[in-house]
Amino acid sequence: MCIKQVPKAEELQVDPKTQTLKRVGVPSEINPPDANALEIALQLKDRHGSEVVVLSMGPTSFDESLERSIGMGADRAVLLTDRILGGSDTVPTAYALSETIAKIGGYDLILCGEETTDASTGHVGPGIAGHLDIPQVTYASEVRVADGRIRARRTAEDGTEWWEVRMPCLVTVNFGCNGPRQPTLSGKIRVKRGGVIAHWSCADVGIDPKKVGLLNSPTIVAKVDTVRLPPRAGKFFAGEPADAVRRLLEALRADGVLR
Repeated sequence: MCIKQVPKAEELQVDPKTQTLKRVGVPSEINPPDANALEIALQLKDRHGSEVVVLSMGPTSFDESLERSIGMGADRAVLLTDRILGGSDTVPTAYALSETIAKIGGYDLILCGEETTDASTGHVGPGIAGHLDIPQVTYASEVRVADGRIRARRTAEDGTEWWEVRMPCLVTVNFGCNGPRQPTLSGKIRVKRGGVIAHWSCADVGIDPKKVGLLNSPTIVAKVDTVRLPPRAGKFFAGEPADAVRRLLEALRADGVLR
């Protein structure tokens, strides 16, 4: 399954020169929808005895999230890390991850979060499925395995749908559909012993450097602005209800909220 380490929402910072998010030295976490996808992967492991391999792409600081994934119950992890990947948008990211998944091999089900909190595009999971030419189900809140097929409950505008696809396949998981478990003591011990996270470069995987990186990303960020919210000061109107409402309306008109 694929995860991404993202800056915590309240700590987002943008590099003014590259117009990309700062990722080093910023408090980070496993992308919340990816944590929900990881929980589904671990539930399936509990039921069927499968192996869970966690894949991420980014700088070596992403080991923090991979270690947490191992602590939660994943079997091993791979970090695709290479300077030439810097600034990649969703197009080269999906390509690079799909090539890495193909190198890992032996997969039946690929799980991803529905989107990332630092971009919210929802492109990468479907992009991986497209590169690997496998069926996919998006925005799933429940995943079942039976007779070599995946049945997934998918959130739709007017309710839910059940989709069934053959394996191998890819499923993206809804944010908040479950409560991700905490790392266990035995999991933390496995991390401390080492040997559970592999670092691969683009050359190790066979990724074409002309298809990744900032210069090979079609997304163009023209401008990034930081919105600073004005200070808020609450006002209380006490007294008789009719008088309090009258003064409230007067204040709203004075502030231009009402005319």
